[in-house]
Amino acid sequence: MIPLAERSLIFVTGKGGVGKTSVAAGLAQMLAFQGRSVLGCEVDAKGDLAAAFEAPPSGFTPVSAGENLSLMAMDTEASLREYLKLNLKIPIIGRIGPLARAFDFVATAAPGVKEILTVGKLCYEVRERHYDTVVVDASATGHIVGQLAAPQAINELVKVGLIRSQTDWMLDILSDPRQCGLVIVTTPEEMPVAETVELAAKVAEETTVELAAVVVNRVLPERFSPRAEAVFDRLSSHEGIDALSEVLGADSASVVGAAALATTMRRSRVQHMNTLRAGLPAGTPLVLVPYLFQRADGHRATRQLALHLAEEIDR
Repeated sequence: MIPLAERSLIFVTGKGGVGKTSVAAGLAQMLAFQGRSVLGCEVDAKGDLAAAFEAPPSGFTPVSAGENLSLMAMDTEASLREYLKLNLKIPIIGRIGPLARAFDFVATAAPGVKEILTVGKLCYEVRERHYDTVVVDASATGHIVGQLAAPQAINELVKVGLIRSQTDWMLDILSDPRQCGLVIVTTPEEMPVAETVELAAKVAEETTVELAAVVVNRVLPERFSPRAEAVFDRLSSHEGIDALSEVLGADSASVVGAAALATTMRRSRVQHMNTLRAGLPAGTPLVLVPYLFQRADGHRATRQLALHLAEEIDR
């Protein structure tokens, strides 16, 4: 398995709400800290990736977000404009107009066209070596397979010509584990784990991209040893609460209840992580990120997440 930090193109996906964008931002910051020039790209262009660095919303043209780090947001029309300029030598200023409307018609009739413009732009940045690493805040789990499989699908449909030659070099990058990898973000809960296992199987079956790692976000710390848990079990009885109240006061029941809840949540999440390990291909790296008990968002939280990721990945 090629180390994650050595790959040139990293797609980050996950079920909504698991922290996909936060992990993508953390990975980009981690690599930038290590001295690599990094491009972070947000496919959905909502501005969430830029917000993770407290930067203004980015556009198709990359802008600096710190040392060694640039950000951009995907725009398929701008990608088409760039493609026509680079490959067909057609100078286009402003909106594409009628060509854009024709493109929308073709993209609707032929699924995969918009996806290949997205993937093609990212692969182009890798091929031209504009950056050491491109980290992609990609589509959620329901759409990522179609995105990654688009070059392969079009390659099977188109046998000759310019489009075929373009998808050939894209596939060379996507299929090379030394260059490209997919990171799935999940949390130790039933539904996210089930979707992650299902997605890992679909990626292996329907795409040529290697699953580089699974990041388990919001892992609860192990607050108590088994011996301490046994003590809390004894204290949870009425006699134990009464005895503890004489020392701590009226909040003793709340303290014992909170300790029991923390232990129960930790145990249930460990079970979900065991299910995850059993369902993933053998040897898939699991990167555990602790639950960050903080209210702060933005660059401070991203830096903290980057440090946790570096610690786990370097093990």
